[in-house]
Amino acid sequence: MENIETKLREEAKKLLLEKKADVIIGYEKGTLPLTATPCFITTPEEADKLVWNNLCTQNLAKFVHDLITVHKNSQKRVKPEDRKKKVIGVVARGCTTRSLIIHLQERQYERDEVYIIGVPCDGYLDGKGLKVAVGGADIVEGTIDGGQIKMKTSDGDKTVALKDVLADSCLTCRFNNPIISDIMIGQNAPAMNPDAEYNDVKDFESKPIEERWAYFVKEMEKCIRCNACRQACPSCYCPTCFVEQSQPQWVGIGEDKTDAQVFQFMRLYHMVGRCVDCGSCVSVCPMGVDLRKFLKKIDKDCWELFANRAGSSMEDMPPLGKYDEHHDKEDFIFNP
Repeated sequence: MENIETKLREEAKKLLLEKKADVIIGYEKGTLPLTATPCFITTPEEADKLVWNNLCTQNLAKFVHDLITVHKNSQKRVKPEDRKKKVIGVVARGCTTRSLIIHLQERQYERDEVYIIGVPCDGYLDGKGLKVAVGGADIVEGTIDGGQIKMKTSDGDKTVALKDVLADSCLTCRFNNPIISDIMIGQNAPAMNPDAEYNDVKDFESKPIEERWAYFVKEMEKCIRCNACRQACPSCYCPTCFVEQSQPQWVGIGEDKTDAQVFQFMRLYHMVGRCVDCGSCVSVCPMGVDLRKFLKKIDKDCWELFANRAGSSMEDMPPLGKYDEHHDKEDFIFNP
């Protein structure tokens, strides 16, 4: 990873010096042990703080969309002849590039407004899983070396295998390398275990409908409607979210359990053909709601019914954004 970091910093400096990008979105060392945090690089000198490792969790495509949207809104007050384009550079793993593809397919911005610095990915650390692995102890120091996480904690020195605390979405990832990029840094990472991608969903599907509904109700009872999942999701960018609309009002602002269910139901279905399984929503949920199981069910249905995997290529449009009468399985449309 050190070699990748060196090349990443060199490329970021070059892009900023040559004015090919106005800002680079990447990761820097976090303030807490064994963490990394998103950062925004605007000068060549700042590029030296860029890092790339198994601690880089967030899907940075979210920030690409936000920055471009803010810039375009600011340009509305500028005369057309004086308007300027802003180019965003972004460090992108496989799932990040899938989100960028969805943005481009949905015409949120143009391809020349984003410069994609592709990096290989062999999974990121699940912070909640690591906390469980160390028995809830406070981590004072930590390093990752040779696939082992070595830590000094409030309960003494501990060592945990990295593979045992990778995020669930990483364990079965089939797109752990960039799909599109303007430059690729490093060699492609080896495949994870995509053959097991839908094992959990298949097991869930085999259960009686009453049991499945009971599980959904149980999980949604944990939801406190903090909207962290929505805020972290790179595919959530409606100017006004349906939960904040008042005419009509889809959900209330109180603590009614059914409101939480409706919120999650509607958000889940907004992800049809748009969820890239980056795990951002799960990683930020403070209550540990099992959102991924339901999202993977929708993902599995998209693949089996429409042969679509979200953001897998620029040509493969989301199923709700295209229509193909030769392959539509709903015969009732033609024979009411």
